[in-house]
This record gives sequence, structure tokens and C-alpha cells, in this order.
Amino acid sequence: MLAAQLDLGTGVFGVNEVPIPDPQPGWVRVKVRACGVCLTDLHMLKGELRGIHRQDGLLTLGHEIAGEVDLLGEGVDTWRQGDRVAIALLHYKDGGEFTVGVDFDGGWAEYVVVPASTLVAIPDSLPFDVAAIVPDAVSTPWAAITETAAVRPGESVAVWGVGGVGTHAVQILRFVGAAPIIAVDPLPEARDRALRLGADFVIDPCAEDAVEKIKSLTGGTGVNVAFDFVGTSSIELQLLAASAPFGRTIWVGANSKPFTLDVPGILLFFRQQIRGHYASGPAAVPDLLRLLGLGRLDFSTSISGRFPLSEISTAIEHLEYKVDNPVRLVVVP
Repeated sequence: MLAAQLDLGTGVFGVNEVPIPDPQPGWVRVKVRACGVCLTDLHMLKGELRGIHRQDGLLTLGHEIAGEVDLLGEGVDTWRQGDRVAIALLHYKDGGEFTVGVDFDGGWAEYVVVPASTLVAIPDSLPFDVAAIVPDAVSTPWAAITETAAVRPGESVAVWGVGGVGTHAVQILRFVGAAPIIAVDPLPEARDRALRLGADFVIDPCAEDAVEKIKSLTGGTGVNVAFDFVGTSSIELQLLAASAPFGRTIWVGANSKPFTLDVPGILLFFRQQIRGHYASGPAAVPDLLRLLGLGRLDFSTSISGRFPLSEISTAIEHLEYKVDNPVRLVVVP
């Protein structure tokens, strides 16, 4: 089979012919029907990110996966061949979290083997490409909003970065009743999209008075919750400046650069909080797939492009350079 693999030691990336893997006891082989292309993958390819449990050797990337059950490992009796499934991002083992496509082989391949415990049934009405983005691009902002930030109806929020993850955050914030929702992005196309999907106001973060504009939209106090879906130090400082007293700032975007707070006493004086967020718990993906199956949420417009596995490098280039301003790109092996 074909698999897009990164040599974690040398940084060499390519599509290789490899044997079709067999599942170990308790695991399942899945025929991949769609797999997302994510900024996390770009961080991996650039050497900016490595898994906690995997530092060297060849790794098949891709962590937003949907497909059909192909072969059951010994002891697995809860699934049948042909079942339509998405794969949750995290596998819990020996007290640790192992991320598919980061700590063990992922879905940029024709087949993937994963623990049976990570499989989640997909509603028959949901296409594979939409289901594939739920385990990260949708479940991550869902958990950041409903768990880490614990956003309450009527709370004011601002979202920095309304691309492949922040776009879904805007939709979810609308769903949970946040108000107003302020989308912050330097790209006019992204701001226009955010308004169409539920943002009340949009701001260009490059404007000199960006923070003042955000405060003016919240009665001069700032937002109750500010989300960073980009992962840059300058934005993280802007989040704090635009937050209200007792405000929560939620860091979701991966940042490999240092962050310096020049006047940490202000953080204490205003009793603001900085909270980090990663992925989602085991209930998020089943909950979201159920909501999508019932039509309560719809992320079908997020699929901006589909690429065969042989053209994975083109998909990566489109994401990195924002060709046609994509939300989510998927590989269809």
C-alpha cells in the first residue's frame, strides 16, 4: 500500500510503498476513506513538533481519519467488517496519551491500524470527508469551548485565527450561546466567512486600534473569553490586552516560540487566567457525530479540497501558503 511518511530523524518526507499492516490483539485495521491535512502536520514536517512517545524512525502522518473497518484483531468483537468509523485522536495507554499520526502511524495511507477503543461509529448520513475532520478540527475547539473555557450562554468571546479550527469555533460558540462573538483575523476572506458562519463582529488584528475596537464592542471591559487558534506570541499578548477582568485566555494553537509577559502584575491585578488546551476527551467525538447526524451542526462547507494520496505534497503546499484560503483539506487514498 501507499503511505506518506516522515523520517523523524532526518526530516525526509515522501510517499512510500509499504506492507499492509495487520492489527495486533485489541486493534483494528481500517480502510482509510478520508484523512485531513492539518497545521499540526505542517509543524511535524518542519521539525517544530514531535510526539512525546515517538522521536525517531519513519512515521505515517495524518490524524483526522475516517474509513471502514477492514480487519479485526484478536479479541475485538464490538465491530464488524464494513462498519463506517471515525478514529478518535487519543489512545490512552499505561497512564499516557498517545496521538495517532504523531506517536504512532496515522491515516495518510490506504490502511491504518488503531486500537478498537478509538473507533467511533459514523452516522450513515455523514460523508467520510466531513466525519474525518471531527476528531481534531471540530472536537478540539468543541472541548476548548465547552470544557477548558467552560463558556456560558451570554458570555462575550473573541476568536483569534478563523481558519481550519477557528472557523469551527465560531460555529460552536454560536451553538452554545456566546454573545457577542468577535472573529479576529488578518485575512478579509476569513473575516467574511466568519460573519457568514455566525460571528457578530470581525476585527483585523493588524489594525493599531484592534484591542480598543474589541473593548468598544464589549462595553469597554474586554471579552470574557479569548481564544488563540493561531499560536504566536504577539497574538497571545493581544489576547490578554483584550480580556476583561476575570477573563480567561485559552491557548489552542501550537506555539514553538517563547512568550514574555512584561508586566505580570497586571495579570494578577485583573485576576485573569491563561489556560492551555490540547485535543479532546473521549466523549467529544461521539457527541459531535451525534449532533451532526441530527443536523444540529453542519461543517460540510469546511471541506475546501480533496486530494489523492499521491498528491499529498500539493495539499500541504495549499495549506501552508493558503491557496484559495482553505478551511480543511482532505486526502482521499
